[in-house]
Amino acid sequence: MAKMILSFLQTFSLLFIFLVPSLCCPQYQKEALLQFKLLLLESVPAHQNLTFLETWNSSSTDCCQWEEVGCNSNTPQQQVTDLHLSNIFHNSEEIVLSSHVLTPLFHVRTLETLDISSNNIQGEISGIGFANLTEIVELYMSNNMFDGSIPSELFSLTHLEILSLDRTFIGGTKSSKFLSLGNLTNLQELNLANNRISGAIPSSLCRLKELQTLDLHSNFFSMEIPAQIGNLSEISNMSLNDNELVGKIPPSMQKMRQLETLNLEDNQLSGEIPAWLFDFRNLTDLKLGGNKLVWKNSTIVPKSKLSALSLRSCSVSEHIPFFLSNFTDLSFLDLSGNNLLGTLPLWLNHTKYFELILSDNNLSGSPFHFFSLTYLQRLDLSGNNFSGKLPDNIGEATHMTTLLLSGNDFSGPIPKSISNMSLLSILDLSKNRLSSNEFPNFKAPRCDPLYAFAPCYPQKFNPLSVLLLGHNEFSGILPRNLTNLSELVCLDLHDNNFTGEIPAFLFQISSLQILNLRNNSFHGSIPNDLTDLKSLQILDLSDNNFSGEVPSSLGKLSGMINPNLDASLLYYYEVPTTVYQRGGQISSANYPNLEVSWKNKMQDLPSKNLNLYTFLDLSNNQLSGGIPDTLGCLRNLKVLNMSHNKLSGGIPTTLGDMNNLESLDLSHNNLSGKIPQTFGKLLQLTTLELSNNKLTGSIPSGPQMDRMNNPNSYANNSGLCGMQIQVPCDKAIPEPEESRSQETWFSWVMAGIGFPFGFLSTVLVFYVIGYFDVVPKRRQRRHVNCVCW
Repeated sequence: MAKMILSFLQTFSLLFIFLVPSLCCPQYQKEALLQFKLLLLESVPAHQNLTFLETWNSSSTDCCQWEEVGCNSNTPQQQVTDLHLSNIFHNSEEIVLSSHVLTPLFHVRTLETLDISSNNIQGEISGIGFANLTEIVELYMSNNMFDGSIPSELFSLTHLEILSLDRTFIGGTKSSKFLSLGNLTNLQELNLANNRISGAIPSSLCRLKELQTLDLHSNFFSMEIPAQIGNLSEISNMSLNDNELVGKIPPSMQKMRQLETLNLEDNQLSGEIPAWLFDFRNLTDLKLGGNKLVWKNSTIVPKSKLSALSLRSCSVSEHIPFFLSNFTDLSFLDLSGNNLLGTLPLWLNHTKYFELILSDNNLSGSPFHFFSLTYLQRLDLSGNNFSGKLPDNIGEATHMTTLLLSGNDFSGPIPKSISNMSLLSILDLSKNRLSSNEFPNFKAPRCDPLYAFAPCYPQKFNPLSVLLLGHNEFSGILPRNLTNLSELVCLDLHDNNFTGEIPAFLFQISSLQILNLRNNSFHGSIPNDLTDLKSLQILDLSDNNFSGEVPSSLGKLSGMINPNLDASLLYYYEVPTTVYQRGGQISSANYPNLEVSWKNKMQDLPSKNLNLYTFLDLSNNQLSGGIPDTLGCLRNLKVLNMSHNKLSGGIPTTLGDMNNLESLDLSHNNLSGKIPQTFGKLLQLTTLELSNNKLTGSIPSGPQMDRMNNPNSYANNSGLCGMQIQVPCDKAIPEPEESRSQETWFSWVMAGIGFPFGFLSTVLVFYVIGYFDVVPKRRQRRHVNCVCW
């Protein structure tokens, strides 16, 4: 018996020795991965830490043991089947990869899963390369920067079940490349969102009978939704929003009995909204807003259990539809931009909304009962006819993060109880008749274990980031308790009656990126300490009573010098911090735009792009002295307005260094001398106003300056010429006869006085500098200070 056991162990050992090599990945696949590593390292800085590649080395016999590599262990020789290479550089925007770095991976033909998303890969998608991956099942390529369109070879990968190409910059003027899309009969998820794809949605898409998720949002798809799209009988999530689709909602969609989410918002769809959309028993999320659709079904009995519904701008008229009270699970409701009338219905008191948007209607009365809704986190009632005082119970909404009440007729002070809304991140009370000289004290939030979705902040931390109080009747000086708002990004107080000087404590709010004090009664000088606001990108001090010189320190505003690569403005202004979260989804929202005088017109800067704007407006004050040379350091500034002041002297040549400047207004001052020739370098300039000054000489030429040919922009100066105003510079501008005779008499008198005075002055200067010294002095080197910091 012992001999038999010993014989078995010897045989097993021999088998193990022979089988070990076969359990390793093939040599050619190992070499392909090492070649990919080599190309990767050649493309990144030496300091870049790619820890997962440390296991990728030639001394390792089995690449199946490498990090982010998966193999099939069910075959005699392990084949590489999975590569998880997403976000290699941890969201670094400095590193950009060429698509050629992927070439070695195309030799690993046994791949079933390949994830290369979020790697800043540039270049065309290699159709020939991907055609080799005939076994691929899941392909993730999102969040890259590919060129061109989707190669047709991708649609020959018939084993594909998941194809994710969202946010990859792919485009194409036609959708003809999608004609073979119908070959992917096993496809279950297709994501092409946030790209530049145009043309019609291909009808071949309707052959994908296994498709469960279709996401084409934020492209340029046009024409009608395919009539046979209802053939996608297994579809559960479909997002076609933010395109250019027209026509009616296809009746065939009634066959999509598995539908859970349907988003058709922000297209050009028309016709009546069909009542059968509310018969899908599994439907939880329905968004139809921002089209030309019309709602006419006031009495329906819905079968679905919606948690999110958008009928924004769908011509819903009269009262808020009563059938909405049947949706007891509804947590998101958007009825903005309709024709709703009357007061708010009482059944709203018994809802569990997380987010309620009723803006831009004709609703009236008082919204007091909304502030007793326990779950409500975002309330938008802006652009209605609500009136009276703000409800005293406003502070009961202790879990609210966003409150938008602008454009109503509220009056009186802000209730002190609002300070209890300690989770509030965005507060917009602009365009009302509110009046007070006191600000409420906002408190730091406390942790509440009953609301896990609510953020929990350290003590003495207030999350308010956007405070909009413009177009009201507030008065007095700015209160010191503003410094409690240590996370404030935007402070907009324009068109009120605030007085006094800008207080120094305001500069303690180092997070400020937007400060709008336009059209108040502030006075005194512009403080040098403004430069403590390192992140400031938009500064509007126009239409006040500021006096004195423009501080040269404004050239140190670093937020206007360097492009803002930080997404903080987008974070606070576009993406809600915790609006509502249910079923793993967070709602998106459009927050209020910022009203400024942009290129001589009052415009709303879109909130989602505020990080792209830089703006400095000092117009309509009593500022005097010269324009500081240091303003030329603000090379990321897009708009500079210093019009309607008392500025004098010449225009600094350094303003020509502001290579991102789009609008410059220096009109209605006392500026003299010539327009700097450096203005010819302003290649982004589209608006120029220099009228009502004392400027002379030729108007500079340049690619953009030659287009600044509106004569009114140069009117009422002392003697300008140039092709822009059709005044040739080779012809002297005639002067009045009286002026010439006075100049002749003055010249002779001054010559008689000036000759002896000049001679004595010259001798004195020579003596001072040591011209008559026997031993010459060492020549001093001239130092020139840099203008920009």
